[in-house]
Order: sequence, then C-alpha cells, then structure tokens
Amino acid sequence: MIDQRANKNILAVSAQTREPGINECIDVDQSLLVSTDNYINLAPRTETNADEMNGKEEADIIYDNGASAAGSLTFARLQPNQAAFMLAYGLGACASVASGDGYIHTITPIDGDVDESRSNPSFTTMQRYGETIAKRRFASNFINSLSLTFATDSWVTGSAEILSTGRYQDSVIEESVTALDNVETLTLAANSVAGTTAAERLNSVQIVRAKVDGSYEFAVVTAVSDATPAVLTIESLGGTGDSTEYKILYMPQETLWSTSGDLLYCGDTVISGWTFPAPVTESPLRVSEMCLYLGGTWNGSTFEGGQKFGSQLTSLELSFANNGAVEFTPCAGGAYAGRYFRSARTQTVKINRYMLNMLLQKYRSEGEYIGLHVVCTGKEFATGENYKVEIIYPRLAITAAPISTNNNRVSEAAELQVLEDDTYGSLIVKVTNQVAQYAQPA
Repeated sequence: MIDQRANKNILAVSAQTREPGINECIDVDQSLLVSTDNYINLAPRTETNADEMNGKEEADIIYDNGASAAGSLTFARLQPNQAAFMLAYGLGACASVASGDGYIHTITPIDGDVDESRSNPSFTTMQRYGETIAKRRFASNFINSLSLTFATDSWVTGSAEILSTGRYQDSVIEESVTALDNVETLTLAANSVAGTTAAERLNSVQIVRAKVDGSYEFAVVTAVSDATPAVLTIESLGGTGDSTEYKILYMPQETLWSTSGDLLYCGDTVISGWTFPAPVTESPLRVSEMCLYLGGTWNGSTFEGGQKFGSQLTSLELSFANNGAVEFTPCAGGAYAGRYFRSARTQTVKINRYMLNMLLQKYRSEGEYIGLHVVCTGKEFATGENYKVEIIYPRLAITAAPISTNNNRVSEAAELQVLEDDTYGSLIVKVTNQVAQYAQPA
C-alpha cells in the first residue's frame, strides 16, 4: 500500500557543498528535521490563448512556459547546524576554521555575486513524499529570506523561504508501451521496477492506462516480475485486439538513476542516486540559553559594553531578505529559470520587552546608532566546548518603539533597522558545532 503519512516525509539538502553552477545539482549531504508541511513545489508558468481570435468565447489552448519552484523550511527546535545552513546560503559567505573538537563558522553577507547567474550560492534539495509515493530532486535552490525567533520559555525557532529555478527530476517516470488492447502482459522498454519483493514491485507501479474506444481506461496490475526489463501482468481491458498505447507510471530501480537521467550529470559530477543521508544530530537551542546585549560596540573581535537584556525580554525576532528573483534567461533550457538575482538585501530586528527604563525611547528620539549582540550557548559536544550561535549587528537604529500593555505590564515593541557599518558590514554570525563546512565550493 502507498503510505501517505506526512511525518514519513524526508527533505535533504547539500548543506556543506554548494552547486558548481546554476542548474547543476550535486549530492545531498544531510536530511533536515523540518515541519511536516514543508515542501518545495513547482510554480508553473502557463498562459492561455484568451487574447487570440480562436473562434470561441473562451480560451481553448494553454501554453506551457516552464516552471520555477518555491518552498519553506520551518525549524520548530532550531539546532546550530540548521541555523548555520540557512545563514550560510542566505547571507552567502561562510569561512570555517577548526577549533578544538569542533569548528567555528563565521557567516557574513556576500560582497557582490557568486557568478554571473547567481547572486548567492545555490544548493540541491531532495524530498521523499510519504514513505512510498515518490522522490523529487530540485536543482538550484536559494535562501531568499529567513528569520530567527527567540520567545520566552520556548525553543529558538527558525524559518526560511526558498526560491528555485524549477529544474527537477522525479523518481517516478511514465513510459509508453504499444500493445494490443486485450493483452494480459506488458513489457517495459529497458527498466526493472523498484522493489526486492513481489509486493514492493507491485507497489512501485502506480498507474497503467490505455486509450480504448477514444477514452482512457485504467488497468489493474496484478504482478510485476523482477526481470530487466520488467514484465507487468494486468487484467485485460477487454478490447477487440486493436493496437493501442499504454501509459505506465512507475518507479524504476533506483540504481538505474546513478547512470542515467537528465539531472544526474553536472559537468564531471555524477549524482549517486536517491539515497537520503542521515540528519545532523545536535541539541536544539532554548531561549533560556540566550542573552541579548544592546548598545555596545563591535571592535572586530569582541563586543564591548551594552546593556544586558534578561528577564525584561519577552521576544526577539531577527529577519533577513535578499529580495531576489529567479529569471528565465536565454540559453537556460526553456523549462526552468537560468538566473537568481538579489536586488538589495534588507534586515530588521524586533525587540519586545517589559519596560524598565526610557533607554529605547532615548535611542529612538536621538537617532543614536547602536550595536546588538546575541549569544545563545547550547549543550556541550566535548568537554568545555559548547554548541553556540553568536549574532553581531555592528550598526542599527531604532525606528519605532511604541509603548503598550502586555501581561498587565508596561511594555515596548522596538523595531530596529539594520545598517551597514563602514568597517564591519551589517551582520556577523558565528556558529560553533562539529560540522566541517557550509556552502563551500566542491
């Protein structure tokens, strides 16, 4: 039986290594623990002939202009690895150095573009739907925006919005076989069918249909052989012995996809099939492990000064947007986009706190430029070495800080505009864990 349970979905990415070029997929290297409703979906670009003289009141043709793709990643219990993956691809520049038993990854906004077709590095994704429905691989995915949220008495959460060029490949294919309309067996052209048992192979053949008397009829498949090519046993459609075309929707043996298929060859790179890697296992971050310092100064190596926000802080939200778009360019193949262009990144910070003083009001009224430092320290991965996410904004300004009541306490909701510092840029993130690298060239 086909298993439709969404908690059996798997989504994997090429976190450590970026694609060598636009629409050049590579092997995925880790699965992500994301929400059960996270999917990357095609966004078809179709149009009708409603603006043409077709002799009818309504359109009667649809033109297929290919598709882009988009999706979301939601991390309800954010791990340092997941934060590093999102930020490395979202910001675009990541430098990793060994430190004790782990690594420190310094992530900053990229200066310029990766190449003429990509403003930011791209990664490959692969997703399994349910346990047995299908698998789909997307080339050239980009983190277009992301956010990190710290709320009292909860896990740190993270989310990202993905844009993709729309180049994809499915593990399920449709093959046409010409045979008589009353046959009881059909032989595939070359492939064997996925599955090591008779039941698994039968489950891997999803639909068999054929035109009989001008309309499609659906055949019942009763058995699938383990031969190459596979032989399908079906219940006869009861035709009159005329030749017809059968369309067979099935999953071939996955080993076949390591040596053929449109997306598998990327220059000298060969994709090694549809095997999903294990997720990286790290302890999630709790907001109780985080401290916020506001008003100090980043000197290039340490954050000096600033007021510590502890029990007064109710929530902190950090957001980043590349404001990019995928573009259908010449020489891209027609069915998918050939460029991702980042127009101009924007960043904001939102702080909600119980009001203890007029500091934020003063920052706003004076238009003072300030720094912000977030330190979230997790569990130990080795003696004396902890998972850590450290976020530094060298230059911000409070644009609004309305006063209100929250939980019967006087509160503030400050909005801060992230600005680009002449020396240190707009954002510096340091992630400490045991993953060697992120978003690096192959």
